[in-house]
Parts: sequence; C-alpha cells; structure tokens
Amino acid sequence: MCYTSYIQKDSTLAGTRERLVLALLFLGLAAARLCHTGIVWVEEGYPTAAAIQLLDGKLLYRDIWFDKPPLAAYTYLLWDARIGVTLRLSGAIFVFLCCWMAWRFAREMWSPREGMAAACFTGFFLTFGIPSAVMALAPDLLMVLPHIAAVYLAWRGRPFLSGLAAGIAMLVNPKAVFVLAACALWTRGTSLRLVRLGKPEAYPTLMLLAGFALPNLAALALFGTPYIQEVWKWGALYSKQTFALSTGITRTLSWAGFHCALVVAAAYAFWKEKRWRMAVWLVLGLVAVAAGWRFFPRYYFQLLPVMALMAARGYTLLGRYRAIVWLLLLIPLGRFGPRYVTLAWDLAQHRQTQWSDLAMNQDSRAAADRIGRDGTLLVWGYRPDIFAYTRMKAGTRFLDSQPLTGVLADRHLTNSEVIAPEWAAENRRELARTQPDWIVDGLAAFNPALAVSNYPDLKEWLAGYREVERTRGTIIYQRR
Repeated sequence: MCYTSYIQKDSTLAGTRERLVLALLFLGLAAARLCHTGIVWVEEGYPTAAAIQLLDGKLLYRDIWFDKPPLAAYTYLLWDARIGVTLRLSGAIFVFLCCWMAWRFAREMWSPREGMAAACFTGFFLTFGIPSAVMALAPDLLMVLPHIAAVYLAWRGRPFLSGLAAGIAMLVNPKAVFVLAACALWTRGTSLRLVRLGKPEAYPTLMLLAGFALPNLAALALFGTPYIQEVWKWGALYSKQTFALSTGITRTLSWAGFHCALVVAAAYAFWKEKRWRMAVWLVLGLVAVAAGWRFFPRYYFQLLPVMALMAARGYTLLGRYRAIVWLLLLIPLGRFGPRYVTLAWDLAQHRQTQWSDLAMNQDSRAAADRIGRDGTLLVWGYRPDIFAYTRMKAGTRFLDSQPLTGVLADRHLTNSEVIAPEWAAENRRELARTQPDWIVDGLAAFNPALAVSNYPDLKEWLAGYREVERTRGTIIYQRR
C-alpha cells in the first residue's frame, strides 16, 4: 500500500514538473519571438502577401502566381495574415506544438526525462539559429510539425494517419516525400508483424499511401494545372540551379558545429542503442537536405526531428556527463543570443535596430510608408514584405518579378541569368494587359539590368506610369 502510494506521488510530481517545463518553454519561445515584432523576414513576407490576396477572394495559382505548396499560404489565414505581435505569437504557438510533439514521441518511446529533453532541444534550436530561418514560418519550418507527427504515428502503428500527416507535409514542402519514406520504415515493421499473424502484408503500406494521396489529390482537383505549373514545373527549374559540392560540405560542417550539442548526444545514443530505423531516418534527412544541392540553413530543419529525439536519449544515457551537452549549447547561445537582447532593447527604446540583415526590410517599410494603403500594387523584385506592410491588393497575378524576369530571387540581386526566357516573356505579355495603381521597383538599385524600365516589351506599358518617389533601394511609380 505504501509502495503504491509512493509510486502515485512520484508520478504526480513528474507530471507537475513536465507541465512546468513546457509552460516555461512556451514563455521563452514567445519572449524570443516578440523581440522580432518589428521585422518581416522575406520568407514570411511571401506567404503573407499571398494570404492577403486570398482574403480578397482570389484563388491560389489561378489568380495569384505562387511557387510554394498551398498550405504555405493558407496557414497564414489562421491569423488573418497579420504581422507584428500577432505573427510572432502565432510563430511561438507553432514552435511550441513542434516541441509538444517531440515531447510526446520521446516520452512514449523512452521516459518523461527524454520527453522533456526532446522538447527543450527542439525549442532551443528553433530559436538560436539563423534568424531569418528560425523566425519565418516558411515551408521548411512549417514542415517540422507534420514531419514529427507522421513518423510518430507510423511508430505507433497508425499507417493511414501517418500517411495523412505526411500528405499534409507535402502540401507544405515537396521534400515531404522523404518524410513518407521515413514513415515506411515503421510501416514495413507493421507489415512483417501482420505476416506472422497470417494477415495481408501489403495492408499497412496501402493505408500509408492512401493517407498520403488523399490531401494531395484533393489539392490537385482544387487547383488544377496552374498548381502543377507554378509549384512543380517552376520548382524543377529552380532545383537545376545548384551550388557547388564544396558549398554543401562547408555548410553541413557549419551546421554540425553549431548543433554540436545535438550531434554529440545523438551520436552517443546511436552508439549505445543501435536503432537502425532512426539511423536510416537520419540518412533520409541528409538526402533531403542535399536534394537540389542548394544547402540553405532552413533546409537543415529536415534533420531536427530525428536529431532532437536521439539527442534526448543520448542526454539521458550520458548520466553525470550531461554537463558536456550544456557546455556545447553555449556555442549557439553565444552566437545568436545577444541579438535578442539588442532587439528587445531597441524595441523598449522605440528606435530602429542597426543591423545589416534588416537593411532591405527597413527599406521595404519606408517604401510602404510612401505609397500608403490605397490602390493596387505590383512589386518588382522579391520584396513581398511591402505587401505585408501595406496589405494592398495585387494589381496583377504576380507577387514578385521572378516569373516576369525568369531570374531566381536567391541570385537576382547580383546575377541576371534567365532560366525560363519564353515563360518569362509570356508572363510579361500578361502583365502588360494589367494596370496596377503602383509599381515598386525594388530590384533596379541592386541590379540595373533587371530594372522594370530595362525591358523593351514593357516600355509602352511603363509609359503609363510616372516616377514619384525613391528610397534607398526602391523606385516608386504611380499610374498616370
């Protein structure tokens, strides 16, 4: 009787401790993100711009050119495509859900200690990282939650729900095919168990694939050919523009260095427990990062779920040597932590932060202030944060100039290589049939060869506009 009472009391204390840790974790996430209240990162400006048009009754892909899967934009409708405090608290809630999912997975796989560690690792590395990556609810970050959920459900032996979660991930990021492959690792184990029980082997696999197909077939039926053209055809062209192998090696080693606390703890867990499915899951994540050979920091979110889980297990197994992990966490904390202090202090003092990473965003806000909030808008260049600040209707189908110039946004400030000249020319002919009230050229100041005034087939159309303002990085035209 006394022993049972002791166990119940210990369980109650453990539950209270977990709730306290999770509550403190959420408060920390919210506090960190609120430091970025006055900023709109370009990767979140793009889906915000699309969501503003959706609120105006437009349909994605048909009425709006958008080269991301649909949930990248529709998610922003949950908070009415608002920026500022609303956007930052929404981001904190989302990241907390990722932490909660990691906590639940690790807790059921091992124990409450691993659960709390997995939640904290997830929250820590979705806070202390490249600011534009960890703050912006862009496709790579948005996929973290359905990624963890899909593999968790596969591990629980729920293939249809696992496939459904992976299918939802696919509507956020095409790299979800690697999430589906990870889910198949556990589904295959379920199939083998069913074979031993004399049941059909293929049933769980079919359920996994059916769950995955369901949301994607629904999206295809709703959006049709424009969805294929803008997301998949354009995405294929984008993927062909790769970086050098040396870039991938350098950036992967850099990621491992900043995440060495995860690497060390996870490596110890792999060495002690030999969990081959988790190892294959990690390899699939590395392949996903390398797909397209571009290696942007946000791509490495593909590794976070499995690394956070295994690092949580390794942290527990390390026993008294856990201090090593705490010391290694000082590396990303020291690198990225001071910026939060600076941003918070500048917010408290009501002054603009002097930070080179924000120069273009601050210029976008200046341009938005010059044109006001009325009328329709075309943004030439990749400056969707201007839509976020003005909440103006798009005067054309295009939210940026990538499909009009054929030059990718990750290089158009310094490079003029066109990847789809015929497609871009066709889009410019469509543009010439529209009459937005305002044109903001945010590209000419950086790459004059791609200025809106430099296209012969737009000369007559642009003659209907007059230049009215300039900021440091934009030229503002108003319709005559």
